Amino acid sequence: MRSVLIIDDDVKLCDMLRAYLARHDIALTARHDGKRGLDAAHSATYELILLDLMLPGIDGLEVLRRLRSFSDICVLLLSARGDSADRVRGLQLGADDYLSKPFNVEELVARIHAILRRGVSRAPFTTAFSAKPKLQFAGLTIDFASRMVLYGKSALNLTDIEFSLLEKFMQSPGVVLSREELVSEVFQRPFHPLNRSLDVYVSRLRNKLRSATPLGNNIKTIRSSGYLFSHPDPNDYQPEVC
Repeated sequence: MRSVLIIDDDVKLCDMLRAYLARHDIALTARHDGKRGLDAAHSATYELILLDLMLPGIDGLEVLRRLRSFSDICVLLLSARGDSADRVRGLQLGADDYLSKPFNVEELVARIHAILRRGVSRAPFTTAFSAKPKLQFAGLTIDFASRMVLYGKSALNLTDIEFSLLEKFMQSPGVVLSREELVSEVFQRPFHPLNRSLDVYVSRLRNKLRSATPLGNNIKTIRSSGYLFSHPDPNDYQPEVC
C-alpha cells in the first residue's frame, strides 16, 4: 500500500478518508496539528502528505516551510479558503498540488495517484555521468555511491533534491540550465510557471553552500533563462579517478 500522512484538525474527515483510501491501497496516518504533523514527517517515511492550511497553532503554510527545510516529500495542500494567494504561496513554498474543500474523494484519489505516478516522490536524478564514483570542484566532492557531498572532510546536509541539483550543476559548469530542463530532469515533472519549487530549492542549496564552502555565489541566476554554475578556473573541475 502507498503510505500517506494527513495533517488536518478535522478528525471526522480524517477517519472517513482513512477508510475510503484503504480501499484504494493507500494507508493513511493522521495528525491533527502542525507540530505533531512535523514530528510524524521527521520520524517516519511517507510518500505524500495531505496538508490542511487552516491548522491550530502552526498554520499549514508555516508547516510546509519548515517541512521543506528537511524533506522533499510530495505535498498536496487542502483548504476551505478560496483565496488564490494561498494557492500561489503554497506552490512557491514547494507544494506539488492544491485541492479546495469540500472536494470529491474520487478526485482526491486521482490527484494522489497522479502525483505519485509523475515521479515527484523524488526519485534520484541519474545519468551516465553518475557512473563515475566522484566529482570534485574547488574542494567540493560529490560522491554518487553514498549520495554525500563533502567540502574537505565536512559533510553537507543536503536533501535529495538539493543533491540532484548540485549534481546537475557540477556536470554542466559554465552552461545556462533552463528552469524547464531542471524541473523536468531533477523533479521529473512538467514545468509550471506558477510553481516556484525550483527557485526555493536553489536558494536553499546556495545558502548551504555559503554556510560551509566558498561556492555559494557560484550558482548564478540568469534572468528569464535559468541558472548557471560558474567555474572561474576550468582546471578546478575534474572527475576523481577511483
